[in-house]
Amino acid sequence: MNKFIIRQSCLLFLTAFIWGVAFVAQSAGMDYVGPFTFNAVRCILGGIVLIPCIRILSLHKKRKSDVSENKKTLLTGGIMCGILLFTASSLQQFGILYTTAGKAGFITALYIIIVPVLSIFLHKKAGMKIWISVVIALCGLYLLCMKENLRLSQGDILLLLCSLTFSFHIMVIDYFAPKVDGVKMSCIQFFVCGILSAIGMLMFENPDIGQIFSGWLPILYGGIMSCGVAYTLQIVGQEGMNPTVASLILSMESVISVLAGWVLLHETLSRRELMGCVFMFAAIILAQLPEKQKK
Repeated sequence: MNKFIIRQSCLLFLTAFIWGVAFVAQSAGMDYVGPFTFNAVRCILGGIVLIPCIRILSLHKKRKSDVSENKKTLLTGGIMCGILLFTASSLQQFGILYTTAGKAGFITALYIIIVPVLSIFLHKKAGMKIWISVVIALCGLYLLCMKENLRLSQGDILLLLCSLTFSFHIMVIDYFAPKVDGVKMSCIQFFVCGILSAIGMLMFENPDIGQIFSGWLPILYGGIMSCGVAYTLQIVGQEGMNPTVASLILSMESVISVLAGWVLLHETLSRRELMGCVFMFAAIILAQLPEKQKK
């Protein structure tokens, strides 16, 4: 494993850590504001935070591609990512209303199964080790989500749809990341997601500035760390990485979300659900083991 892959993997793991803790912030934020209001404020805040970062990084980064072509590709990628992010984050926020932060993190991690399937259509095949990891992860998700009556709850269904949308989000990033400036595309996607969330907020919720200020801590974490920092690290870290491997590293957020929910919110999981977490963690570790090089 070369230094580039190690660096990209570290960036993606840091992303997963921030997102794992963010599930706690998202759950706590629902005590003050509605899902659309939470996403609108945090995404717009995340976009604003990135504006000075773009200026600083642009002074140190030279791009070889044509500027006019970059702008068109950048705008297209940013809008597509923003629409998918709005859909996924909205489903996630509503799903969190009906379940714990830890369980939400693991169900969202279902994208580690969906991404390699989608990658087949883009001619990016995964090795046998990856597929074994996917099967183990699927067993873990079954133990975590399915009850004895084999019925999914309302929150589980919303989070599964969220995971499907995040899978498309990862694939779109994989397509655009090598072609455009990742930080600029991240900034655009946040403003697109924030505007769409604000429309939902005005249509279906009654936003109150006092409640927003009351929930300032989880909203600030969701905006600055989860959006401004983590999603940007995801875009930068995914560049040059196999999307299936990237999704497996990012799914570490599920393990971290359980630990964060246990430490910060005093949440607990049943023995069956804990066994599902163990299966998920084993699948993630297996996928990261180096393969023997063919002669």
